[in-house]
This record gives sequence, structure tokens and C-alpha cells, in this order.
Amino acid sequence: MATPDFSQLDLKELNTWMKNTAAESLGIECVASGPDWIEAQMPVDHRTHQPAGLLHGGASVLLAETLGSVAGSLCVDRSSQAVVGVEINANHLRGVSEGHVIGRVSPLHLGRTTQVWEIRIRDKKDRLVCISRLTIAVIQKPTAKA
Repeated sequence: MATPDFSQLDLKELNTWMKNTAAESLGIECVASGPDWIEAQMPVDHRTHQPAGLLHGGASVLLAETLGSVAGSLCVDRSSQAVVGVEINANHLRGVSEGHVIGRVSPLHLGRTTQVWEIRIRDKKDRLVCISRLTIAVIQKPTAKA
């Protein structure tokens, strides 16, 4: 499967996909795209802090999986296929206590039945905060029963 061109994405439409989801609850929104990448930002505030006042690792993972799932969905026939997470890993490299973080997703492998995405999360000074890899399965949507 060839990498789709994400540079002309309607980010406003992508952000409607976040409605009534965990991503919306954390304030995640898609903000930019390019030839083979999509970026989303997430606030670092009371919604995404851990008890010590730093960005919660689980919030970073939620941002990573959201980005990978959105990108993966754009690479399949959404009328008959869906993508579901199979495995995600994350290395948390730097603490962040305020502002926003920006995640950028790009493909490592786009196969017929699996996809692998890399997500790099950076702080406002462009320092790497977290690096994650998401493996997703491409599945057939269930057919409606008569």
C-alpha cells in the first residue's frame, strides 16, 4: 500500500472524529499535516497531569494511539474496513508540566492486514518528550444482518 498524501487533509473534519471520545476529553486536536505525516496537539494541564504535576505517560500514549488510528483510518477503505490497535509502546524521555505537546505520526509499514506507525511527541521547545510505535490491524467491518 502506498503512503497517502496527507498534505491536503481537512483538519476541521478530522477534529470532528474526536467528538465524544477520550481524545476530546483531553483536548487533543489535529493541527497540521504534510505529505506523509499528521500533527495533533494536546494541552498539558489538569486533564493530562499525573499527581506530581507532570504530563501523564498514559496521556502521551492516548495521544499517540489517537494519531496512529486517525492516520491508519485514512489509509483504508473506510466503507468496508476499520483499524484497531494491536500493540503500542512508548518511551517517556522528558517531563513537561505546562503548555502543549505536539505529536507527529508517520508510517513505518503499510500492509494489507497490518500497519506500523511512529509517533514522536515534542514540547514547545521542540524537545523530544516521548517516542511511540503503534501496530494496528486492518479488519473488515461486520456486515449488517438482515
